[in-house]
Amino acid sequence: MKLVRIGPKGSEKPAVATDSGYADLSSVISDITPDTLGELSAKLEGLDLASLPRLAEGRFGSPISRTGHFIAIGLNYADHAEESGMPIPAEPVVFSKAPSSLSGPNDDVVLPAGVAKADWEVELAVVIGREADHVSQADALDHVFGYMVCNDVSERAWQIEGTGQWIKGKSAPTFGPVGPWLVTADEVGDPQNLDMFLDVGGERRQTGNTKTMIFPVAEIVSYLSRHMVLMPGDVITTGTPPGVGMGMKPQVFLKEGDQMRLGIDKLGEQTQKVVRRKAS
Repeated sequence: MKLVRIGPKGSEKPAVATDSGYADLSSVISDITPDTLGELSAKLEGLDLASLPRLAEGRFGSPISRTGHFIAIGLNYADHAEESGMPIPAEPVVFSKAPSSLSGPNDDVVLPAGVAKADWEVELAVVIGREADHVSQADALDHVFGYMVCNDVSERAWQIEGTGQWIKGKSAPTFGPVGPWLVTADEVGDPQNLDMFLDVGGERRQTGNTKTMIFPVAEIVSYLSRHMVLMPGDVITTGTPPGVGMGMKPQVFLKEGDQMRLGIDKLGEQTQKVVRRKAS
């Protein structure tokens, strides 16, 4: 299934993609949230989607309304670690993005005052479907509900300069576009063979495949579950292939008016315009 949330910000309706458009799930489930995710599959099983009204395609919101925890894995592609001038990690590099950074896949990316080194990162995001506490790698994918495209937008100066706390450079509102779809794990199949790309201003910046991850999804979920309990609705974004602006010579960063387009096989595409936050 391809699950979506369509509508103005704060008023999105849950829906599922069908051959004849987006079937409105509002009569079945209130919204796609961490609290409702566990019951969603059971409620949709055997449901006659053709009997449901259709939603007009409009703005796509984040496919999950808000996550309790937005976890990120850094330097998970060897060639990206190299372009960043950092050693290949011996174990997953873990940090967080604020849940409030989640935004729709095609919403504007808004640069706050003081941002000068904003960067792009196409990533595979994982959505947890059931509680994971000390799970093995063999069982880890059984705890995954589905997958999304994520653009891990980053302000590099806030991330690695000064005190170097990565969460500061990763958490501004709109710095976590996800979607357009939350695609269930059964429809994706092997998460370690998905092509991915990102363009800025029509120029290809990133090309990669999830098969080149240092730590694959199953290992990441198992590793994290030994350090924290993963809950339904938690989002894990799993790292980016090479081609980020920080790694270019000379470095190139996002500026007002730039347009990003990115996508991953089976998970759809995003398009974002970069704007500056208006002075209050």
